[in-house]
Amino acid sequence: IRVIRVPVLICVPVLIRVPRVPKKSAFKIPSLTMKYTVKTIVTLALSAFTTLLSAQGIEFFHGTWAEALEKAKAEERLIFVDAFASWCGPCKRMASQTFPDPKAGEFFNANFVNLKIDMEKPENAEFAGKYPVGSYPTLMFIDATGKIVLKEIGAKNVDQLIETGRKALGKNDKSVDFEKKYAEGNRDPKLLFDYVRALNAAGKPSLKITNEYLNTQQNLNTEFNLRFILEGTTESDSRVYDLLVKYRKEMVALVGEEAVAARMEKACQRSVNKAIEFKNTALLEEAKVKMKNGNPARAEAFAVEADMNYAKAVKDPALFLKAARNYQKSEVKNNSAKLHDLVVSLVRTFPNDKNVLGQAEKWAKSAAQTGGLAEYWMTLAGVYKLQGNKAQARKTAETAKQALTEKDAMLRDKIDYFIDSL
Repeated sequence: IRVIRVPVLICVPVLIRVPRVPKKSAFKIPSLTMKYTVKTIVTLALSAFTTLLSAQGIEFFHGTWAEALEKAKAEERLIFVDAFASWCGPCKRMASQTFPDPKAGEFFNANFVNLKIDMEKPENAEFAGKYPVGSYPTLMFIDATGKIVLKEIGAKNVDQLIETGRKALGKNDKSVDFEKKYAEGNRDPKLLFDYVRALNAAGKPSLKITNEYLNTQQNLNTEFNLRFILEGTTESDSRVYDLLVKYRKEMVALVGEEAVAARMEKACQRSVNKAIEFKNTALLEEAKVKMKNGNPARAEAFAVEADMNYAKAVKDPALFLKAARNYQKSEVKNNSAKLHDLVVSLVRTFPNDKNVLGQAEKWAKSAAQTGGLAEYWMTLAGVYKLQGNKAQARKTAETAKQALTEKDAMLRDKIDYFIDSL
């Protein structure tokens, strides 16, 4: 028997049954033994689970395809479609690791209407007929008329996905039309507004144009100027953001509370991302203050999320653990599902840190005891194994088997592989 190991980047609709290998067998199946079950049990064995702060990741639209087209037209955006199948491993990996990432969320939420479509569900047959795919995942960028701007096949990490998104924006970049007129000296207010909107849609800097226009205006409290301020608010560390806060009441009356709050948080998140990029703690603190000034109701949650993302990026386990504890106290509390997600984030971020694993053990145990789900017990088992406590890991995995339901058929085999690896 020849065993060929091939890196799996895409899935094709072929059914393969892999037999379970007895513990004492001399033959071992690559990729299903120690390599993956020790360090990544909480990410591969539990790949269908959500990760911490998924709200900061890519936000997927839950309407129909027709509604997505309408939304894309109204917002002048492309539609990003993750065409997947429920059985596809790389699809699950993107869903658990790439899409929840704050950096991916900041970029895709600002530039696209995001949609996930299970191509094998009967209700999506019409879409699958119009946009057929041969393998999964297939990533498509479609304009408001239904035309495919860019189509790529295969799973991507965060940086690769963002680069693909930039490529799609480049193919749909309308700012060049306004750039030429601007360079020729045209300063018509409507042209400048459309130029800023096009720059934002293309992911390009627009603050210079926004400030240039606003500096010519004596009365900013007009409908057109208020809309210009709203469109031009891209970062919280800017005068334009301060103007948005100043005219918040008027903005809400014009476009609604939800739109204003979303714009403020998006701008603050972009400044947090910039703080992470340049490792600038002063900018991080400023973004948290700006969030408090603009949207006090979300300020505390935003602050702890920002601290966690910063600590994760700079690889500081002590800072991350401190932020995680604040997050647990303010947002998670005793919610077993949220507590489980918090544990997954801890272990995924710092799998070798003794203090992080100690806290993860306590929270995982609490989530398992209160939530009772098999996957919660398996996450606790994974933590024990990372700590080197194989006996407790085995015992906890057996508890997970007892908690299995009919819906957990796929998890049963993964638990068996986990136990076999001990």
